[in-house]
Amino acid sequence: MRLNKQLHIAILLIAAGSWFSCNVMKPYTPPGITQSNLYRDAGTSDTNTIATLHWREIFTDTLLQQLIEAGIKNNLDLQVAYSRMRQADASYRQSRLALFPAVNADASATFAGASNTVNTQRNITSQVYTAEVTANWEADIWGKLRSSKRANLAAFLQAGANARAVQTALVAEIANNYYLLLSLDEKLKITQQTVVNREATVEVMKALKIADVVTGAAVVQSEASRYAAEVTIPDLKQSIRETENQLCILLGVPSGPIARDSLNDQLPIMLLKTGVPMQLLANRPDIQEAEYNLRYYFQLANVARAQFYPSLNISASGGYSAYRSFTGPGSFVSNLVAGLTQPIFNQGINKARLKIAREQQQQAALGFQSAVLTAGQEVSNALFSYQTAMDKSNTRRLQLLNLQKSVEYTQELVRYGFANYTEVLNAQQSLLQAQLQQINDHLQRLQSIVYLYRALGGGWQ
Repeated sequence: MRLNKQLHIAILLIAAGSWFSCNVMKPYTPPGITQSNLYRDAGTSDTNTIATLHWREIFTDTLLQQLIEAGIKNNLDLQVAYSRMRQADASYRQSRLALFPAVNADASATFAGASNTVNTQRNITSQVYTAEVTANWEADIWGKLRSSKRANLAAFLQAGANARAVQTALVAEIANNYYLLLSLDEKLKITQQTVVNREATVEVMKALKIADVVTGAAVVQSEASRYAAEVTIPDLKQSIRETENQLCILLGVPSGPIARDSLNDQLPIMLLKTGVPMQLLANRPDIQEAEYNLRYYFQLANVARAQFYPSLNISASGGYSAYRSFTGPGSFVSNLVAGLTQPIFNQGINKARLKIAREQQQQAALGFQSAVLTAGQEVSNALFSYQTAMDKSNTRRLQLLNLQKSVEYTQELVRYGFANYTEVLNAQQSLLQAQLQQINDHLQRLQSIVYLYRALGGGWQ
């Protein structure tokens, strides 16, 4: 009867505490993205976005696809992110079990003896054997354990979002370095061809000097122009090697050559759909990570709030005790204890804990807002960079056409003595610079697509 009465009291306390806990624990409301003008000069209501496309649909170069696939499989930073995710999963699983009682089993044997040979002429010994099971349980009256479990769940989801963010960044970095490598190859090719052309020009100048059309100054100037182009070749080769080595780091392999296509064979995606800003929360992993971080600290604030209220601990034990042996005569024993612990004065620890938790929650909210604004900035920059590259393409084409004619015309004028070689040098140098800038324009266009894809949250699907 006494045991049943204790159980009834414990049940009533738990029921009453569960009712009051609704007022102690605050429900979490996820933040949203309300800024409709987050993308500068790119207002749209179309929900189609390239972020939902698989990276194979964005990067159609098969050699680049192989590199990205190898990077996702072997990149060390991504493996570290997955390891952190597994650690967070273990913590979350443990926090779920905290809602259940802790059960322990114990078996012991006690041997005691006393000498009393004066009166009994023998030693007195006793043997006690005990087997016992104990259970301890903290009733989650105020939702402290449930909030702790939710906090650990948020930490696990945050680790998952971080892993996706690492993959998104990895895909973008591999693509950017690949395109950079192709542009360097093209620059090297043009520079080497320029050296060949200027070698031919030197021979022409030598022939014109013999014919007294030009002076020796024109010959040495043409040779200097040839060497000025040739001296840039070692730097280009160094940049190519360093870019290959950087790609190898991203792939998680030792430094070595990278198989690749040519820059002119790249077919960039044409329809750059951004969707609407509110889709960033579903697509962009770092914004998801910031939201889970806010959720984590919100639940910790709930835990800190529950520390002000009493905790109910229930412990029970039961077992068997016997003398001489476990199979001998003995008795069953049981015990049930329920206790309430109410903090009265603990040196301000609970107040400090709650204040810190609230400030951390506020910092996490500000971090979420910062992540959203940063995403909007990156999308806006990528869109404008792409548009800038497109605006330059037609003008650059006309510039190259006219510079090519300028080189041809000045060379003809020099042959007939109507111009000096300085004009030829200026025209050739301007042509080379324009050719290199055209490669940069093409690279900017390709990399702008990469930046936009990453800014919108693509690459982890």
